[in-house]
Amino acid sequence: MPERIRSLLVANRGEIAIRVMRAATELGIRTIAIYSQEDRFSLHRMKADESYLVGAGRTPVDAYLDIADIVRIAQAAQADAIHPGYGFLSENPAFAEACAAAGLIFVGPTPQIMRRLGNKVSARELAVSAGVPVMPATPPLPRDDAEAARLAAEVGYPVMLKASWGGGGRGMRVIASESELAETVSIARREAKAAFGNDEVYLEKLVVRARHIEVQLLGDGRGEVIHLGERDCSLQRSHQKLLEEAPSPALDPGARERLLATAVAALKELGYKSAGTMEFLYQDGEFYFIEMNTRLQVEHPVSEMITGIDLVREQIRVASGAPLGMTQADITFNGHAIECRINAENPETFAPSPGKVTEYHAPGGLGVRVDSALYGGYRVPPHYDSLIAKLIVHGRSRNECMMRLRRALEEMVINGVHTSIPVHRRIMGAADFLNGSYDIRWLEKFVAEQQG
Repeated sequence: MPERIRSLLVANRGEIAIRVMRAATELGIRTIAIYSQEDRFSLHRMKADESYLVGAGRTPVDAYLDIADIVRIAQAAQADAIHPGYGFLSENPAFAEACAAAGLIFVGPTPQIMRRLGNKVSARELAVSAGVPVMPATPPLPRDDAEAARLAAEVGYPVMLKASWGGGGRGMRVIASESELAETVSIARREAKAAFGNDEVYLEKLVVRARHIEVQLLGDGRGEVIHLGERDCSLQRSHQKLLEEAPSPALDPGARERLLATAVAALKELGYKSAGTMEFLYQDGEFYFIEMNTRLQVEHPVSEMITGIDLVREQIRVASGAPLGMTQADITFNGHAIECRINAENPETFAPSPGKVTEYHAPGGLGVRVDSALYGGYRVPPHYDSLIAKLIVHGRSRNECMMRLRRALEEMVINGVHTSIPVHRRIMGAADFLNGSYDIRWLEKFVAEQQG
């Protein structure tokens, strides 16, 4: 057990808070939860050794963004460290600095690294300096519409509009021509400001048939960085991932080796600490860096399933000052894993479906894992992300994994709210998915055809 961390506050909610607490408990660490007033019946509160109301009087989302109150609770509860999970404050360097100022260990990268890599524009610049290929893009767009139009024309339409400090698809828009530019940028700025507290946006060349491939990395801050392979996250709707798998069925051994070596070299140069993910677009045999996530990803379990490495455990160990518990040579890759994001959404319209869960049954059996904060009688709130469970399945081969996933989806029961389970069942019957020949546009076309 790490010597310096005896108690850990998890600055998050739901399934990811429970996921972090499980790793901490296995390390013999006392766990502390925070919860908003709306989350007073949440399972993550029950899982923790202690729990505290956060952000009293604030909105359900702002409660989890109240840095001062989170730090106050951590100090009052005598926590040694804070784990941010994903979302909320997980990539906020000011939060990491506030933790350090209060004498608390932040389980993640340093604030300096977060600032350099959390901003997509500066991350691109670092990638270029490290010799990593990038998509053609603009600098942060100026307020002057004419100058923004000139920069867009240089990149060439169609372009993708992105929030510099964003993630999760928020602030992203496809712009086909100059006539759409000014209004779309204005809308995206407002969305980015609301979601991330910063309205900086930029444009990137849009690729049409690409795969979205990301590399899971671990660094100890001492110059050692290893990878846990790649994940294919190409099944997306409205830039939101719905299903991820590892390894990617699109890569041959040569392309895989080239990608992984590039990602490791780039983060070694930075002296990266903690878990992180480099995201790429892959098309016609070429990779293009798009962004770096300086946190745990929603889809991290598929990498854990094929390597047997507990990423949260390693995050906690590294944060305590310990070196990585393994070298690259120690990492072995076994079989195939797929994660389905189970969202509380109407499977036809994808509209959010909050409400009371009247019945819940999680699938089980060999190679089946469910990360969730659901229970029968739980009321899914309307205030947060619609993700309510993650179904992760492992098999010795991709075919075995898909057959096991199909069985697990049939077993899974969530009644009282609509979920995305029917969508996943339909995907399991699609020939393009079964043979691995899909791209980042495939799912939206598939959904439209099913609805038509």
